[in-house]
Amino acid sequence: MSTKVVLVDDHILIAKAISSIINDFEGFEVLYEVENGKKLIERFQHQQPLPDIVLLDISMPVMNGFDTAQWLKENHPNIKVMALSMNSDEDSLIKMVKNGARGYLQKNIHPMELHTGLNKIKETGYYFPDATTFLLMRSVNSDKADHHEPHISKRESEFLKFVCTELTYKEIAEKMFCSPRTVESYRDSLFEKLGLKTRVGLALYAVKTGHYVIGTEIE
Repeated sequence: MSTKVVLVDDHILIAKAISSIINDFEGFEVLYEVENGKKLIERFQHQQPLPDIVLLDISMPVMNGFDTAQWLKENHPNIKVMALSMNSDEDSLIKMVKNGARGYLQKNIHPMELHTGLNKIKETGYYFPDATTFLLMRSVNSDKADHHEPHISKRESEFLKFVCTELTYKEIAEKMFCSPRTVESYRDSLFEKLGLKTRVGLALYAVKTGHYVIGTEIE
């Protein structure tokens, strides 16, 4: 069965060209293209099936990529969002990740990197090229530049690896052979040690410190 993709981009010719490229990839099918997040919501309300992946531009009129990603995160968390934009600045990247994006690519990439990105986000749930991973790390590093690294226990380190996956906290508890309450204690302890408040923050820290490498799978 093909992986279903939807494009959200106000540049219609670019969207059509990208759709044509993706439709040539084995195992992928573009359902349709829309010009902005509002149009996407309208299609979701009146059309089935839903896509597996949404390729999302950032700078769009009416409803931009940030707001669209947030809406998808809140209403369709199982749909994987891949940002595809001309923006390469750190602020855009971090904001898209915080709003639920599972990957980030620039529009000037080679079609084979798009193919790789789609396959990775399909198989592992995430795809960030080296350049964007560096920006993620630098962002977390800048917040901690003047602080000593806190002591992370072996079990907390193990928990950090799972934070970057799609597993719920209950499912993480099963993987770690402990109770959900114990997993919550690891989470709360790390929140306090690292001065963080969200799972996204923990995931960025895990990538930055090498507890988890984006694109790898956990058995």
